[in-house]
Order: sequence, then C-alpha cells, then structure tokens
Amino acid sequence: MNGVSTRILIADDQEGIRGAFRLILDAQPDMTVIAEAADGLTAIETALRVRPDVVLADIRMPKADGIEVTRALAETGIHVVVVTTFGQDDYVRAALRHGASGFVLKRSGPTLLVEAVRAAMSGDVLISPQLTIGLLRDNPLRESPLRESPLREGSLRESPLRESSARDLPGEAELTEREEDVVRLVAQAKTNAEIAEELFLSPGTVKNHIASIQRKLGVKNRVGIAAWAWHTGRAHTP
Repeated sequence: MNGVSTRILIADDQEGIRGAFRLILDAQPDMTVIAEAADGLTAIETALRVRPDVVLADIRMPKADGIEVTRALAETGIHVVVVTTFGQDDYVRAALRHGASGFVLKRSGPTLLVEAVRAAMSGDVLISPQLTIGLLRDNPLRESPLRESPLREGSLRESPLRESSARDLPGEAELTEREEDVVRLVAQAKTNAEIAEELFLSPGTVKNHIASIQRKLGVKNRVGIAAWAWHTGRAHTP
C-alpha cells in the first residue's frame, strides 16, 4: 500500500471473534484496526464517522445484518467484506448483489482473511474457494421473489433483497475482443494480477478493462461480470 496502512473496522457481535480478527490484522505491516462494532447499526454509524477503508461485517448481527451494512455503505467508497460462519448461496448472492467486496467463511483461516482485505483494496472480490466456482457455475442467475432473511432475533427480519435474475443483465453486450478475454478469466476466479500475467497486460490496464465491462453490463463488481459470463456461456476456455 505504498507505506499507508489499510484502516479496518471489525463488526461482529462476538467479542472473542473481534479480538481474534484484530490480532490477525494488526499483525500485518499494511493494516490497522481502527474501530470495532458489536451490531450492524453501530457498524454503519461508526463507518460513516471514522471512514475506514474496509469493514469486515458478520452476516448475522443485532439491529442490522451484514447485508444491510453492505447496502448502507455501497456508495461511500468503503469496501465491505462479509465474514461469516454461514455459506448459504442466498447470503452470498445478496451480499455480492449489493456491492460486497468479498465473502469469506470464518473457517477459511487467517490467511484468506488477510487476502480478502488486500483484494478489496486492489479492486478484486475474494470469495472463499469453497463457494466461488460452484456458486456461479451451478446457478449463476436465478429468478426469486422477495424473501425473508433467516436472521437471528433482534435483527431486521424482513430483507427485501432480490437475487440476480436474467432480467437484471443484458443477454449480449458490445465488448471488445480484449474485454471478452478479461470476462472469461474473471469467470474463472482469476485475480487482476493473474489476468494481467495471462494476457500480457499491466494490472492497471486490467483494472480499467474491468471498470469498462462493469459499465457496459450495469453490474457493481467482478462477481456480476462472472455471473453474466456463466449465463451467456463465456466462462469456459475456448
């Protein structure tokens, strides 16, 4: 980070989890935990006040859940990485649909937690390997009505989140040949650095291609790109 620490807010209703995450992240030379929150509303209020670079948000918290935290901070420039015990598809899809910069299972370990923060800061979206390809390949886009979120007592129980549907994305889009290459590699869960190496581009050029693709498709992040790629049959290697 060019000598500048990534500033992190940890939001989890379990004090032990917050403490463990703080130990892991504060041990990194490029990261500093600047605040904690024990519920979702406090997380939102604190984030808007202290302006961290990244919020680590548990999916299940009192007063507001991790998806609501993601949605509240979506237009602020603050990256939200959802860190949770629960890997249900509904949770993952809703979080990413509302702009989350990652979805990491707590059992994935400290290395992936650190990588998720770094990925968010570099414009990547990291999802635990147990979820990534299967989530997009098996059911990339699914019609779904508004549904009740199975959140714990004390959370907002009705969460009007519509999962990605085929109506939300174009069937085709006017992409350049190089953008088509980038789309295919994004769908294979490649990072910007890996895409740059495979296509003989600079990471900055890859980032610019991804931003252009997102505008053309009307999606918020690279997971939206991947979902579109699987939906339109572009995800497989030619």
